Amino acid sequence: MAAKASGSGSNGAKNGTPSYELPWVEKYRPIKLDDVVGNKPTIERLKVIQEDGNCPHLLISGLPGIGKTTSVHCLAHALLGDAYKEGVLELNASDERGIDVVRNKIKNFAQKKVSLPPGRHKIVILDEADSMTAGAQQALRRTMEIYSNTTRFCFACNQSNKIIEPIQSRCAILRYGKLRDDEILKRLLEVCEMEKVEYSDEGLEALIFTSEGDMRQAINNLQSTWTGLGFVNAENVFKVCDQPHPFLMKDILNSCQKGDIDAAMEKLDEVWSKGYAAIDIVTTLFRVVKTMDNMAEGLKLEFIKEIGWTHMRVLEGVSTVVQLGGLLARLCKLNLSPKLFKME
Repeated sequence: MAAKASGSGSNGAKNGTPSYELPWVEKYRPIKLDDVVGNKPTIERLKVIQEDGNCPHLLISGLPGIGKTTSVHCLAHALLGDAYKEGVLELNASDERGIDVVRNKIKNFAQKKVSLPPGRHKIVILDEADSMTAGAQQALRRTMEIYSNTTRFCFACNQSNKIIEPIQSRCAILRYGKLRDDEILKRLLEVCEMEKVEYSDEGLEALIFTSEGDMRQAINNLQSTWTGLGFVNAENVFKVCDQPHPFLMKDILNSCQKGDIDAAMEKLDEVWSKGYAAIDIVTTLFRVVKTMDNMAEGLKLEFIKEIGWTHMRVLEGVSTVVQLGGLLARLCKLNLSPKLFKME
């Protein structure tokens, strides 16, 4: 595959040397809702709020790296304009967010007088809100009521069930899903164009595979591969991401499909000797088996079931090579005649 280089751009690398100004994930963070990738129905709801101007309390839930916090910031920029810096308070998981912070920092911000556009409210953004203590959440619900005339609260979290019911009932709930592969690809191509990144099609496919729907991770991996190894191809991407290569995982699954336990164990030992954790091997096996179109549907279901049980055991702490060997033995056994295992 011939290498592809993107067009010129003022923010890109100069004289073939990659740019080191800012992490690309920050450099190309959207500042308008129109620029946010994916989750169109949810973004459309935010655009309605933007046009109406009356922002309710918001609870946005979804996986990491899919645009939750970015969307809230875009909405705040649109609603507050030049007053954005004074009118927004953001607290994330790295900040102390116990009862004292709710009673002092958030309360003081809600009481502060700020010049805002007519009909607009100050905005408190609580990122990773599901890591707040239950006590802090209980203290916050009263603050939300008292200062509802001047302040709106936006909660961004991975799991909405960790937010107490009284807060959930006060918020408009927006749910974000994983980004599609074509959405991530489109954004990666835009970044490559701006930064003059040389890449191959296989390299972009590897970035999409390793990101698992996480735009932030895809862009970070792109920057790490380009600045560290100088060319974005599949081999370099998997070096940077330090994940088991899916081709090797496919070889293991193909050996299991043939009932060849020796070949499967040999490849497993090769992967294990490189230092990969059992959880990485199991999750990559699961993701690869879903893409094996040549496998019969019934057999694929059995493979997924066995990999799922092993995943559960690994999460419980049994993350040894013996556990993985047992998984391969069970997968091989699925394709062998039951007569071979009859006891005389």
